[in-house]
Amino acid sequence: MNKKIRTESVQHLFEAILLLEDTEECFKFFEDLCTVNELLSLSQRFEVATMLRNHETYLKIAEKTGASTATISRVNRSLHYGDDGYELVFSRMNK
Repeated sequence: MNKKIRTESVQHLFEAILLLEDTEECFKFFEDLCTVNELLSLSQRFEVATMLRNHETYLKIAEKTGASTATISRVNRSLHYGDDGYELVFSRMNK
């Protein structure tokens, strides 16, 4: 993991997120925490990761999500060479 993000503030944020109990609580918290564009960017990246995992083409992903090829490439790099965070979540979602 990138040591630059392992700060006390980020730890505090993650601990707060882990206290959320359902989707409605997530909507409330993240709407207060993030701008609309920040939240849409995060959700777009997650959608891109989902589609890449399902072997969709960059063209189809760009058309469906509006993501740039640079964003798609960045997410793809994280899927293959990152800390397996996406895979951790995907495996839990499939249970």
